[in-house]
Amino acid sequence: MKISIIIPAYNAEKYIERCIKSILKAFNGAGDISGEILVIDNGSKDKTLVVARKCREEASKGMVRILRSNMRGASSARNLGATEAKGEYIWFIDADDYIAPEAIRMLTEVADTEKADLVMMGATRVARDGATSPLSVVNADEPKYKSRFVRYGMGPWQVLVRRNWWMKHDFKFREGIIHEDMELMSALILYADRYASVKGPLYFYCDNPESVLHKSKFDPHIFDIFPALEGLYGRFKKAGVVRQYHDELEWFFIWNLLIDSAKDFGAFPEGKVGFKRARKMLHDYFPAWRKNRFLKEKSLKLRARVRMNYFLR
Repeated sequence: MKISIIIPAYNAEKYIERCIKSILKAFNGAGDISGEILVIDNGSKDKTLVVARKCREEASKGMVRILRSNMRGASSARNLGATEAKGEYIWFIDADDYIAPEAIRMLTEVADTEKADLVMMGATRVARDGATSPLSVVNADEPKYKSRFVRYGMGPWQVLVRRNWWMKHDFKFREGIIHEDMELMSALILYADRYASVKGPLYFYCDNPESVLHKSKFDPHIFDIFPALEGLYGRFKKAGVVRQYHDELEWFFIWNLLIDSAKDFGAFPEGKVGFKRARKMLHDYFPAWRKNRFLKEKSLKLRARVRMNYFLR
């Protein structure tokens, strides 16, 4: 079997049919490429399973497998899916997203040709109002592609991975947190002997107002950013490359603590303690962060925003 596509699903009845049908369409356009779709249900309380079973009935026999996870969260679902997968390659796809008709054919062709452990693709972000914006790819022919890969911060859905390579290194998503991808994804490039890329866009990432990253009420999981970054740093330390990738890791911390997560910290009174924790983490890990070379390349507006979120909160 060439490819296993793994879909974590929790209360995804509104979106999962679109997701699965886009994958089936991609298989239909991929010639004789064989594969499977693993839907990993996390205890959905809506009609996710009903919709998934309907899609299974409409697909070729055995193509759609539905598994139940006793653990909540996308991490446990992805980890279970990777263990159960039979394909040469695995691709993690979110239930509220969808893929391009040519995606499976193009990704597997590039992976086979380049004998790649890891293939990154371009994607399109789809806003709630239907507006789209590109999510670029880290091109394999860039002279310093490893540096940009570390800084990029992509989701699990933006890479195709060789299953044997994934299992050999015992990669797993940390369970129990919502920033599980951040703890792992940027470190993958440290272990990839062969890396390839497809400009795409082959994946459509849809803003979902009901997702764990778009909460209308305070959720203490916004503080999961701290163990996630700690875990990522630990991976680089274990590999002995913290000094080699110091500036990249430093920028990754700056972006996620003082720009991205700062929006969550400032959105709720209970979250404001996150600014203090962010300052402490930067001081502990990167005390000279203000001199970061990637920060210096950014616009005056963004640099001012960073300083405001550090000093004025």
